[in-house]
Amino acid sequence: MQRHFDQELKDLNKDILKMSALAEEAIYKSIEALKNRDAESAKKIIDNDAVVDTLELAVDEKCIDLIARYQPMARDLRFITTGMKINAELERIADLAVNISQRVLEIVDKPILKPLIDIPKLTEIARKMVKDVIDAFLNSDEKLARKVIFSDSEADKLRNLIQKELVNDYMSKDAETVTRGVPLLLIARQLERICDHATNIAEDVIYMVQAKVVKHHPEMLDNQD
Repeated sequence: MQRHFDQELKDLNKDILKMSALAEEAIYKSIEALKNRDAESAKKIIDNDAVVDTLELAVDEKCIDLIARYQPMARDLRFITTGMKINAELERIADLAVNISQRVLEIVDKPILKPLIDIPKLTEIARKMVKDVIDAFLNSDEKLARKVIFSDSEADKLRNLIQKELVNDYMSKDAETVTRGVPLLLIARQLERICDHATNIAEDVIYMVQAKVVKHHPEMLDNQD
């Protein structure tokens, strides 16, 4: 029975990795659609969200089934319940990529307000945080999970910089730029929220590995090797 259980845990790993790949791809393609003014690509991201939703439901059902049939204890139970939480976070990340794509459609036929420099930088931070935190989960790597959490402050600073520039240098000086500036503000906000979800996953990974709750307790992350 243990052999079958171990194989099903590996299958669960594969499904969560697939969810992560779909979410990361959606993030990347949504910003590429913005950079290339590509309405069709933005629409495809929106349409493909149904695939992520279907996989989320399947992973949830698999986790519940594993708990019901094997009644796992301790670390195995934490692994499965963490997988369920991560599954939900990844679905929300994919939803945020859909939100970005919807904002892209609002401005795709308008002149770009400013050169896109900081939004692509924020996108790379978000994608790396998502990739790293899934690696941390799959490898039970607490150190990498903590690194993801500390990366969130960099994302916050960059989002604030984008907001300050758009508001102070453009929108407050010329009201006609507002319709092009607000979608960019929202895109930056969605990217920052993706980083928040990656941070949530990292906190869950630390709990899975160490049975230590660091959510709402950042002081517990200090002085760790």
